[in-house]
Amino acid sequence: METVLIIIGVVLLVLIVSGALLVAPARRRARGARAAAPRQGAPPGRAGSAAGAAAGALAPPAPAAAAAPAGVVETPPPSAGRMARLRGRLARSQSAFGSVLLGLLSSGRLDEARWEEIEEVLIGADMGVGPAAALVERLRTQVKVAGTRDLAQVRAMLRDDLVAQAGPDLDRGLRVAPHGDRPAVVLIVGVNGTGKTTTCGKLARILVGDGRTVLLGAADTYRAAAADQLQTWAERVGARVVRAGREGADPASVAFEAVRAGIAAGVDAVIVDTAGRLHTRAGLMDELGKVKRVIDKHAAVDEVLLVLDATTGQNGLRQARVFAEVVDVTGIVLTKLDGTAKGGIVIAVQRELGVPVKLVGLGEGPDDLAPFDPETFADALLGS
Repeated sequence: METVLIIIGVVLLVLIVSGALLVAPARRRARGARAAAPRQGAPPGRAGSAAGAAAGALAPPAPAAAAAPAGVVETPPPSAGRMARLRGRLARSQSAFGSVLLGLLSSGRLDEARWEEIEEVLIGADMGVGPAAALVERLRTQVKVAGTRDLAQVRAMLRDDLVAQAGPDLDRGLRVAPHGDRPAVVLIVGVNGTGKTTTCGKLARILVGDGRTVLLGAADTYRAAAADQLQTWAERVGARVVRAGREGADPASVAFEAVRAGIAAGVDAVIVDTAGRLHTRAGLMDELGKVKRVIDKHAAVDEVLLVLDATTGQNGLRQARVFAEVVDVTGIVLTKLDGTAKGGIVIAVQRELGVPVKLVGLGEGPDDLAPFDPETFADALLGS
């Protein structure tokens, strides 16, 4: 019996030693594979930076190099109906304005003092003195002619006037269709901090969602993170980015290379991001004019979209005037309209520049940029 137990013990010992010898190489191979594999969860900006460095090593110092998209490609929703879907956010931000205005209109008496209060509310909403006075005068006349104090009727009159002031007949279409073998070119301009680079990324998502191909040009060569940020946006929708081979490169050169790469790739649209510029600095504004002139040598610039922070009010109008003098602004993008913005800025900026608000930012999500719609805007403004 003892002999049997000894034999069994020896056999078990042999089996244990053999198993350990087989497992050890497998563990070493697994550790080697993990070391060779890229680290999961690395910040997307670092990947973009590495791609940009590689591109810069291959490209001449000043011209740009194209970085191929990587990672998981998303399918953004189409542009149609975006503002209607985001209407709740706009309504929440404007509810105070609408409730105060309608409260004044529904009061038992609409005398001179009350009409002046209504005008002050409109001016306080950044509509501007002229447009506010004109709207109040028209509404006052309509109420008098109709002989009504019914809130529903007065509200309908106000809504119709707001829609009319927002310009329902203005052409808000984005010119992003290619011309034969030439892509449409969209130039994004504005001062620092308005959200230009983010707008470029979100606009790319809109175009891709509508079935178009896009290439992005990182012509903001002064802010190191701008190109990385733009590339992260591009990679999410499978677009390409042309970026400088070094910091401080000539932005006009990068824009030129982006358009040339877009022509070679046969994309539908090229979106060029530019550095933020103080509208009071003549040298920086002249450089922006140079960017546009250089692009024009390759392909016509179809859209110059001025990005304005909707919360800046009248200061935004001053910025708009200067930019319009340097480049032919074709449309306005109002960002942060979902926050503490006062919706009257839409009417004021269109009146000031004579160009339409084409896009509005209604949140921080990737698909929170929407084509502007006057009727949805008026309904949200009044909490309808």
